[in-house]
Amino acid sequence: MDTVRTVARGLRAPLIKAGDDIVQIVVDTVLTASQEDGFELRDKDVIGITEAVVARAQGNYASCTQIAADIRQKYPSGTLALTFPILSRNRFSNILKGIAQGCDKLYMMLSYPADEVGNELIPWGMLDHAGVNPYTDVLTEEVYREKFGYDTTHVFTNMDYVKYYKSFGGHIEILFANDVRKILSFTKNVLCCDVHTRLRSKRLLKEAGAESVYGLDDVLSGPVEGSGYNEQYGLLGSNKAAEDSVKLFPRDCEQVVKKIAQKIMEISGRQVEVMVYGDGAFKDPVGMIWELADPVVSPAFTPGLEGTPNELKLKLLLDNEFSGKSEDDLKEAVDRAIKTKTANLEDKALGTTPRRYTDLLGSLCDLMSGSGDKGTPIVLIQGYFDNYAS
Repeated sequence: MDTVRTVARGLRAPLIKAGDDIVQIVVDTVLTASQEDGFELRDKDVIGITEAVVARAQGNYASCTQIAADIRQKYPSGTLALTFPILSRNRFSNILKGIAQGCDKLYMMLSYPADEVGNELIPWGMLDHAGVNPYTDVLTEEVYREKFGYDTTHVFTNMDYVKYYKSFGGHIEILFANDVRKILSFTKNVLCCDVHTRLRSKRLLKEAGAESVYGLDDVLSGPVEGSGYNEQYGLLGSNKAAEDSVKLFPRDCEQVVKKIAQKIMEISGRQVEVMVYGDGAFKDPVGMIWELADPVVSPAFTPGLEGTPNELKLKLLLDNEFSGKSEDDLKEAVDRAIKTKTANLEDKALGTTPRRYTDLLGSLCDLMSGSGDKGTPIVLIQGYFDNYAS
């Protein structure tokens, strides 16, 4: 019986710059690793490439000035409101800088006690003690400070995000609410900055009488003054690059994964699966932050990664219908059950939460590569699709 099944390797790659051939770099890195580490590629191996290096190779960047130009086009009156931005300097600071440059009056409505991915402005206990109802109450900055003071900072960064965001311009006014429609008392021109709830926010605003409604996915959805862009996600998934620029989510990723798979097949004869991945979909148990600030875990992947696992729950088999079998009979029974399982396992998969392969694999890749100085933007996963009977 072979013991080792699923193996994930973080692969060190060259430092990737704008204009580099990301397809060839990935292929060379994987093949070199297989030679150096003494393993062979197999069919159904998974190659993950972090979105950051794909976007960098594409040169998919934009300046704050280019963001400002798009904002001026979309909101010619010069007054607008931002609703529900993520409390992250990496994710939002340069976006805010560009937006602030492109308008004369800016309202910013923050959700509380936390943003949509769990970054906390106010501890729930403090909220309860203050007698504030987050489902109905709209707070001005003055009331916020009166209720919660100046000592409420982020659990990890120790940042006062209200003070930090207010520093981007004297024309910024900050409000706190959880009903996006409340912003319409201040302006009818709104830019929805939430990620996963943006479609609902846009719909609610339009139904409530908003005049100009866009989302971050609509900003830089096309090139502006020579900028990078992303047709589908705009500024969603972007990160701070330099002090006055952002790196956008990569585009045309379908061609990247397809070409990598084709080259690996031509050279090795193996049918591998390839995906571009961003944030993993997991939650930090201390800060209560949901990692997924990107619009999706994987913007592109090869067809073999479609779908969700169809797995038997082994512990249910062992504790129920196979209970009392001898070791040899038990192994034979489990092998047979796996090999003859149906496409829809229903109650025999009980407790196995149905998640998409790309979300599971992308989360594994993100945990392997990290976002710091590991220098392993490529992850190779082998044996993921094996099971007990393989």
